[in-house]
Amino acid sequence: MIRKLRIILEMIKFEHTVFALPFAYFGAVLGAYIVNDAWPSLSQWIWITVAMVGARSAAMSLNRVIDEQIDKHNPRTAGRAIPAGLISKVEVLFFIVISFVLLFTAAFQLNLLAVYLLPLAVFFLVIYSYTKRFTWACHLILGITIGIAPLGGWVGATGTLTWDAFILFVAVALWTAGFDVIYATQDADYDREHQLHSIPSRFGIKRALMLARLFHVISFAAFLTLFFTTPLGWLYLIGVIIAGGIMLYEHTIVSDDDLTKVNVAFFTMNGILSIVMFIFTIGDVWL
Repeated sequence: MIRKLRIILEMIKFEHTVFALPFAYFGAVLGAYIVNDAWPSLSQWIWITVAMVGARSAAMSLNRVIDEQIDKHNPRTAGRAIPAGLISKVEVLFFIVISFVLLFTAAFQLNLLAVYLLPLAVFFLVIYSYTKRFTWACHLILGITIGIAPLGGWVGATGTLTWDAFILFVAVALWTAGFDVIYATQDADYDREHQLHSIPSRFGIKRALMLARLFHVISFAAFLTLFFTTPLGWLYLIGVIIAGGIMLYEHTIVSDDDLTKVNVAFFTMNGILSIVMFIFTIGDVWL
């Protein structure tokens, strides 16, 4: 069982939780600061964490099950656990059920608004994996799905939603869409040949990278807007400037004629960005 669990966690890249979890905490801290002039309680920290782990685990596992045939025929993904026969779909489906149980349990432990919004969250967690079959806007759907993380943190800590929460949502959603477009450049030719939809396969790699830059410019502007619309101060602003620098660096190491550093831009830089934004935000609120 432990071996199977390790295979599943590797399959869903559990370490990539670092993208969304800090922003869920970001939303919780900022929401509690603005709405309640307080910190999230220990119970809220715990259940927000459980909800995020459950949501992401369910979504990524579903993606691997739904995309089994696509992964099987793509040389880049043929070695993934399900197409490689390392684990069965039944075992992964059992893990998905457990993950959704964690998400639902956490929502009921937080507040009624979290429960009411569960169907919307589950819809995007499920639908994303199908979108590459019919729309090049799949990256934006993924952005919305990840953008729900800070909204979830905000709701979990406050039981409310405000315009500031939606500005944060836009910032995270377009940041995610931008780096997902960069990641998808690796499969542009395969997607085009197999009638799968993505921005790189639809518009070409050069234009796709231009759109990714646009998404990141708007994301940076949304993060910056929070400096003016919330009580966040100069320490947060420094974090935003660093995040902007990281996004800029991503686009300097990836070009239409050199995709060798896509994984660095995708995982390393964006993992650092999410942690930087959370640390500087929590430091600003603390001080």
